[in-house]
Amino acid sequence: MNSQRDGEQHHSSNNAKGPLDGLVVLDLSRILAGPTCTQLLGDMGAEIIKIEHPQRGDDTRKWGPPFLKGKDGADTGESAYYLSSNRNKHSLGIDMRSEEGVEMLKELAATADVVIENFKVGDLARKGLGYDDLRAKNDRLIYCSITGFGQTGPYSHRAGYDALIQAMGGIMSITGLPEEEGGSPTKIGVGIADVMCGMYACNAILAALHHREKTGEGQHIDISLLDCQVAWLINQGLSYLTDGNIPKRLGNAHPTIVPYETFPASDKDFMVAVGNDAQYQRFCEVLGCPELSTDPRFATNADRVRNRSELVPLLRQFTIKQGAQHWTDELEAVGVPCGPVNDLAGVFSDPQILHRGMKISLPHKQSEDGQVSLIGNPINYSKTPVTYRKAPPTLGEDSLEVLTKYLQKTREEIDDLAARGVVSLGDS
Repeated sequence: MNSQRDGEQHHSSNNAKGPLDGLVVLDLSRILAGPTCTQLLGDMGAEIIKIEHPQRGDDTRKWGPPFLKGKDGADTGESAYYLSSNRNKHSLGIDMRSEEGVEMLKELAATADVVIENFKVGDLARKGLGYDDLRAKNDRLIYCSITGFGQTGPYSHRAGYDALIQAMGGIMSITGLPEEEGGSPTKIGVGIADVMCGMYACNAILAALHHREKTGEGQHIDISLLDCQVAWLINQGLSYLTDGNIPKRLGNAHPTIVPYETFPASDKDFMVAVGNDAQYQRFCEVLGCPELSTDPRFATNADRVRNRSELVPLLRQFTIKQGAQHWTDELEAVGVPCGPVNDLAGVFSDPQILHRGMKISLPHKQSEDGQVSLIGNPINYSKTPVTYRKAPPTLGEDSLEVLTKYLQKTREEIDDLAARGVVSLGDS
């Protein structure tokens, strides 16, 4: 790690070994859920072989602008979307429609620890790349299938997309302004259904590896976007299952804690997260309305939840009198959780976020300044730290290395495959 520039932590290859060092993952996934999973595994030290279409590559390469700026100041073919979830991977461009391409993938799977795919149900089995096909040559293989709706059930044949899953899985119904304020169901501003599915998949793979360590046997993991979305409805889902009442949209407010939402200051909004009655009393004292903490309508959290429509407007009459920084300073001083509503410029200049290494950069040969900025991994191990070894690869840049190392192909054989369009060599 070098010195910081503009708060970024700069990284290059080093000798650190992550906890998954030596693990080989054949990544047949694309878009976001699968790549999120494999980036996590790669950060933990696994070697990720990313399989891409030899001409188009991962679909997200074209999901822009913005694109990484090249040395001439013009856009490269590396979109910010693609860069967000593909570091620590080796790109192998290979034609899966060709018999030779399929055979090479079978050979790679025979020596891999994990295969991850997000094709429609049955697509890979028809190519001879299904779990049963690959297990026949490698019974220790952990094969993770990520789909929109799972391997079974009435929707299993459907394709899944993040916004569709957010809608069907319920999160949109409880996100956004209340209906009485003119609000409508609103998706979360990032592909959270995809990201959370990738995290569940990563956890599932780690548990399957532990099982294999004890028994020697691999297994098939069936994980779907919709299942994961329903799983992280958490307290809102359980509220419905407990009392049968359908939760409503509350904007930035909390369904069972008050006051726990954004409040207007004289210049901008700020967030308050009052978690108990003592904090509420201190909150009222700082605002200059201690009588609201002893008012029997608002004395306990249960009272405040029942009477939120009366209380919140009263509190807003006080918060509007001073700027957001004034309130956050004063409330922080007395132990009331609060904070600014940061835009992303505020996020990536925040001293705590920079201190924790959540803004990093890696060398990138196409970049205008030789570096690409990325979001860091939030996991901090004391013995086996995550490692940032490689920027998101350009299409096919590692084909030569992978085919030589794992399939013992000669340069002459690889050049012949490339000439016939079976593989792409990119910047190899």
